[in-house]
Amino acid sequence: MNGPMHLCILSGGPGWHVQDLIRAAQARGHIVEIRDFRRLFGSVARGERTLPETNCVLVRTMPPGSLEQVVFRMDLLHRLVAAGVSVLNPPAALETCIDKYLSTARLEAAGLPVPSTVVCQDAETALQAFEDLGGDVVVKPLFGSEGRGMCRVSDPELAWRTFRTLERTASVLYLQQFVPHYGYDVRAFVLGNKVLAAMRRRGSGDWRTNVAQGGQAEAIRLDDRLNELALRAAEAVRAPICGVDLLPAKDGTVYVLEVNAVPGWRALSRVCGLDVADEIIAFAARSV
Repeated sequence: MNGPMHLCILSGGPGWHVQDLIRAAQARGHIVEIRDFRRLFGSVARGERTLPETNCVLVRTMPPGSLEQVVFRMDLLHRLVAAGVSVLNPPAALETCIDKYLSTARLEAAGLPVPSTVVCQDAETALQAFEDLGGDVVVKPLFGSEGRGMCRVSDPELAWRTFRTLERTASVLYLQQFVPHYGYDVRAFVLGNKVLAAMRRRGSGDWRTNVAQGGQAEAIRLDDRLNELALRAAEAVRAPICGVDLLPAKDGTVYVLEVNAVPGWRALSRVCGLDVADEIIAFAARSV
């Protein structure tokens, strides 16, 4: 693009990633502002536009909210796209990746290896799925990240109590077969049509490998097989900026666990010695 980009970062507050993006954008001479999702508004037939001066929006976080609030926020993003504003990630990609069931289904439909998964709404169905999946499952919240709210269940009595508790809170029960692995997974950071960087994450006395849950990270270079899986996963959910989680299993399969359309990069930048925020800002400017 010619001239500075007018960038708006949508978030729930000025956290570390927002500050890193501001630093990178200002260093490149772009105009940047922060907006809280919870303060956005829309209008119809009044000649007013949401974010009138903005030509690029970066979605950093989606704050918690009611179903109505979240749907309205996505509506605003769709209207921005229709008005010609570059939105990263696009609202369709966010809708897919925020929903673990939908994203897993899209990955499987694209021919990518994913763990056997059952998603249901009642404890009886969940208990049958627990048995069908081998009596060792990972229960995840339908919406969530960084390993929060996940638990591994391999005892039938504990499984029943867990499923009944989730049923009483009107939660969707997402059960994924536990995949025996080597104690690590791979996070690939995809930007556009390439893997920008990747790291191996090892658990710290826990089956979970997320750095936010105490895992240790180290930079790695992906081989052709993993590189292709990461790019195909990003394409399956139509996310130009994303973190793809790959799990090498003991049976020789590399599973695609999930795609995060609002990925963090604090650990990645540290272990890879890469200014990820600057790369994102440069990519955003090219999209305008």
